[in-house]
Amino acid sequence: MQFQVGGDGVVSGRRLGVEEEFLLVDPVSRRVVPGAESVVGRAAARLGSRVSGEITTLHVETKTDPTSSVRGLVDQLAEARRVVAECAAVDGLGIVATGTPVLPGATAPPVTQGPRQERGTATFRGLHDELAICAVHVHVELPDREQALLVSNHLRAHLPLLIALTANSPYWEGRDSGYASWRSVIWSRWPVAGPPPRFTSVAHYERVVEMLSAAGAVVDPGTLFWDIRPSVTHPTLEVRVMDVPVSVWESGLVAALVRALVVRASAAVERGDPGPELPGEWLRAAYWRAARDGLEGALPQVGTGRLRPAREVLGEVVAGLGPVLRAVGDEELVRGWVGRLLAGGGGAVRQRAAAGRRGRLADVVDFLVAETVVQERQLA
Repeated sequence: MQFQVGGDGVVSGRRLGVEEEFLLVDPVSRRVVPGAESVVGRAAARLGSRVSGEITTLHVETKTDPTSSVRGLVDQLAEARRVVAECAAVDGLGIVATGTPVLPGATAPPVTQGPRQERGTATFRGLHDELAICAVHVHVELPDREQALLVSNHLRAHLPLLIALTANSPYWEGRDSGYASWRSVIWSRWPVAGPPPRFTSVAHYERVVEMLSAAGAVVDPGTLFWDIRPSVTHPTLEVRVMDVPVSVWESGLVAALVRALVVRASAAVERGDPGPELPGEWLRAAYWRAARDGLEGALPQVGTGRLRPAREVLGEVVAGLGPVLRAVGDEELVRGWVGRLLAGGGGAVRQRAAAGRRGRLADVVDFLVAETVVQERQLA
């Protein structure tokens, strides 16, 4: 993604980009397998910098170019999935969009080689044993780091809903975790992960980062793994709390909602609104509820903790974002995608349905291989 700094404040000018992570699987054994170097090398001949490896050799990551069009974004995502799948097939492999592997064999995955990776293994140790996880990251262009940090204060309240919306990792090491997003639980173990602090300024942010660095909790700025962060490499705010969705249209839905949340929050920041104060206890409990039950569960209200159906919360958020979605031409798309998601269930629901009554996890992998690259009706 090649973002350039620009902040005219025009809603339609808020460009966005998306990164999706996938796992490589053997279509016969249905287990995850290393093979990223070959697949990425082949796919890069067609996608250029829009494809890369990740922390393990089980992973492939794709990226979109910056765009102001969600429709164009989805087209890029669909193309990248198709190209990577075709390149993986040359090696007899498939790709799956899931937050965690379905079958056993992913613990202590092979980590890519290099000084940075060696420092990471020395620092984080056994945490690297559970790195076979996949997320989707949404970048939204903002004019400067100060605004990005102040906007993030407003977005913290919506992180549990984004977990519930994209929960797509019910299985781990060949068993049902009982959670809709087990990836979220795994990721919460890292020392600098989860919801970011409430920052008041760039200076405040830098003091916190300096403290964490002094404590040895980060290897470099790229290991500030907060679920919202100013991007290390782009002039964007990066939202990274979500499991990678099964279908590309779900990534489009998440991207459209995140951009609308950022645009609305930017206006609030310009009015001098500092954003809500959120008790850490509430965030922790809300994360847990969202990860456990996904969109089919309930989320606690700020302050009271009273549970409300996640679907109801989603409906209210979408309605509240209506003016922004209309302004950028995304309202019809978003409402159609939300209806489709509510009718078919979230990713975890669909993975479990694919297992069927006999609980055949091989069938879940087959479902994921097929659905990851489905192209038709993505914008329906």
